[in-house]
Amino acid sequence: MIPYGRQHITQADIDAVTEVLQSDFLTQGPAVPAFEKRLAEFTGAQHAIAVNSATSALHIACLALGVGIGSKVWTSPISFVASANCARYCGADIHFVDIDENTGNMAIDKLRKKLEHARHHDTLPNVVIPVHLSGASCDMAQIRFLASEFGFSIIEDASHAIGARYQDETVGNCRYSDITVFSFHPVKIITTAEGGMAMTNNTALADKMRLLRSHGISRDNKLMTEPSHGDWYYQQLQLGFNYRMTDIQAALGLSQSMRLVQMVQKRQLLAANYHQLLAHLPLRLPALDDENLSSWHLFIIRLNDKSKRKLVFDALRAAGIGVNVHYIPIHTQPYYQQLGFDWGDFPAAEDFYERIISLPMFPELSSEQQQYVADILQQALLT
Repeated sequence: MIPYGRQHITQADIDAVTEVLQSDFLTQGPAVPAFEKRLAEFTGAQHAIAVNSATSALHIACLALGVGIGSKVWTSPISFVASANCARYCGADIHFVDIDENTGNMAIDKLRKKLEHARHHDTLPNVVIPVHLSGASCDMAQIRFLASEFGFSIIEDASHAIGARYQDETVGNCRYSDITVFSFHPVKIITTAEGGMAMTNNTALADKMRLLRSHGISRDNKLMTEPSHGDWYYQQLQLGFNYRMTDIQAALGLSQSMRLVQMVQKRQLLAANYHQLLAHLPLRLPALDDENLSSWHLFIIRLNDKSKRKLVFDALRAAGIGVNVHYIPIHTQPYYQQLGFDWGDFPAAEDFYERIISLPMFPELSSEQQQYVADILQQALLT
């Protein structure tokens, strides 16, 4: 089976993890801050806060921005459910902005229209979470412009997009957002087995997220409500969580990050090859944009004839090609239907879902395997 995605582990990665296993620190040691420093330097952000998943990063990002009961958070319906769940964890109301069918990302014109309607009805969002589907950045400059006009904060869900570029700058630098979140799940660009990172240029937000990831506990004398009792003393200043990343995970992530540029370049070559192999087929390919370079976490095709999607999907799976679908629109999930959403609410997202298939995309994918995928896809489409 050719999987749709998989981790790429080298001997250097194994050695890095082994070194931690043989050290005095398995959980909170020097590898975590080293990994944070590496990604802060890579992206250009001032602060990096490592956590045990991107879901945790989204949660504490919302909390740091003051999201709570009565808050309103908007995100994309085409994403993993965590992009919306993070708001619900805080007790906030969630809503969605329909997508641009050409990119699968949040549509700027639909965002503006929804904001204008919300301003008229006094229901403007507190936070908007644009999602960089497949690793291609949303139009963040336009979203920041709207944030200035309508007064909302921005969390970039860049779970797919570490190593991507927007307007020739590194995604994650937080130029256009308050916080950016990365994911290090095994099928992502780099992995820590499970893990995530929140990036920000705001020191106050960084301090809040660091506190929240570790039970709300601090050993900082400046934050304590009374003089320290001694070197052992700490205080729980607020209700936090056990969202910390271990040194084992961070060592793997740090090692992987040293190959990040090369891995993204390989994905870009694979994407270009897919474009050549599939250009003649009755489907739409994801855009290639030299100004906004995707990191190509996913390669999503859209069939012209959506009635053939299941037939094509099943044919590829039967041929040993582990295709997938990213994503089932969040608002159609039973939990969100219980909140009042339903099919028909976001037609562009629903049409996108009904046409898409994610083809295999990972650094070790060979040109022969890509040719095999193209051959089976052609047979299925033309049957």
